[in-house]
Amino acid sequence: MRILSIVLVILLIAVIAGIIYFPKIKRAKAFAASLDMANIEHSFLHMDEHLPIKKLTKSPAPFRFSRTRDITLPSSFEHLDQSYDTRAFLDSSYTQGLLIIQNDSICYEQYGRSQQEDSQHISWSMAKSYVSALMGIAIEEGHIKDINQTVDEYLPELKGSGYEGVSIKDVLQMSTGVKFDETYGDPNSDIQRYWKGFVFGKSQDKFATTLVNARPPGTYNEYISINTHVLGMLIVKATGKSLSEYLQTKIWDPLGNEHDAYWLADGKGMEMALGGLNVSLRDYAKLGRLYLNQGNWNGKQIVPASWVEASTHASEPHLLPHSELSSRPDFGYGYQWWILDGDEEEYMAIGVFNQYIYINPTTNTIIVKNSANQNFYDIDNPHSQSPVHVELFRKIAHSM
Repeated sequence: MRILSIVLVILLIAVIAGIIYFPKIKRAKAFAASLDMANIEHSFLHMDEHLPIKKLTKSPAPFRFSRTRDITLPSSFEHLDQSYDTRAFLDSSYTQGLLIIQNDSICYEQYGRSQQEDSQHISWSMAKSYVSALMGIAIEEGHIKDINQTVDEYLPELKGSGYEGVSIKDVLQMSTGVKFDETYGDPNSDIQRYWKGFVFGKSQDKFATTLVNARPPGTYNEYISINTHVLGMLIVKATGKSLSEYLQTKIWDPLGNEHDAYWLADGKGMEMALGGLNVSLRDYAKLGRLYLNQGNWNGKQIVPASWVEASTHASEPHLLPHSELSSRPDFGYGYQWWILDGDEEEYMAIGVFNQYIYINPTTNTIIVKNSANQNFYDIDNPHSQSPVHVELFRKIAHSM
């Protein structure tokens, strides 16, 4: 009788586990199939088919850019003495949307590969720049005192992790010293381990507590996506609002975003701060316009000008372009923005698979590119490389 009872308990546990986990496994398998390279053109425009989301609603007072006639794109451009045909490059990098704004007017807008004017395209790591803007606003509002404070002052759950004793500034500047492998093409890397957990609905907050330190913070620039999640945790804790709520009231509505959007969330309801925003092409451009105007939107200061300035300039040697103390020396780094070399003070938000918001203050240019580059993991393919994209953007900016 006792053995029978034990067997029944085991069977009951198995049934309950199946009820709980089978749908998650089924969903994860379907999502994995959707992210097969042959399917990403569709998936990058429909991420909400497989994952929980937090909605952002379009502004009741939408802002719309003025328009001029579409320019003719330059026929070619060069990178490292290699010439590229512009049209072929855009096709070979699987461009879905390209928007060019100069002097506050749209002068080129084109969609393809299923993306349309109101499509919500995954930002991937371009979302990091939105989180940075929210951090600047939270500090200005007094929710957070000083970026020189350590993150565990606000988030005691990070004590004992690699983030203990790390300043908010070092987290913003991707200089935490935390050990993390960001190799997207390696199924065993830390970023893939994080991603698998996210798909299964596991807590991102808990994942952050498992990381350890590898080097002293503030000495080396290493791009670690979980750093941005920690910023998201900090904003939520300090403001008492979710990232979506704070974004809606502080940026989405004031900028007059034209379309609904959404933010992917984990099983605990926490947004994927490091890359889960899904936004239309024009509304991405509005973040570019906000920063191009030093955080000012039609006379109203949305993000402090001093924050925009600090965010878009490299302030320490390890953050400068070409630094030997950087894991990605092609570009410099600010507060969740990539800093370009040269004398035009250009900067970018960048997401994997070739998502870009490029800003050139000298030419008064904003360029947004959404892509679903099936060759992204081929590191030798020039059509997937950001430095090559930069030369295209520069050629466009100076051709008008």
